[in-house]
Amino acid sequence: MARIGVEGTLTDVKEALMELGHEVVELKSESDAQNCDCCVISGQDKDVMGMADISTQGSVISAHGLNAEDICQMVNERLG
Repeated sequence: MARIGVEGTLTDVKEALMELGHEVVELKSESDAQNCDCCVISGQDKDVMGMADISTQGSVISAHGLNAEDICQMVNERLG
């Protein structure tokens, strides 16, 4: 399956993605996002300083306002 980077605060999302067979990497630093097919962020501190450096070529999904099931569905759709 795919390699998915997930922000540390999203424990339920990490568990749900692992149950689907994805390799889950906790996003602790910028380098963790490299080589990920998709990244899931909480969206709470998104672009706080008005800066947006690209660390991954994969899709980035903001989990803000979504549950784990919604996020898993979005990940699978984006991975095709």
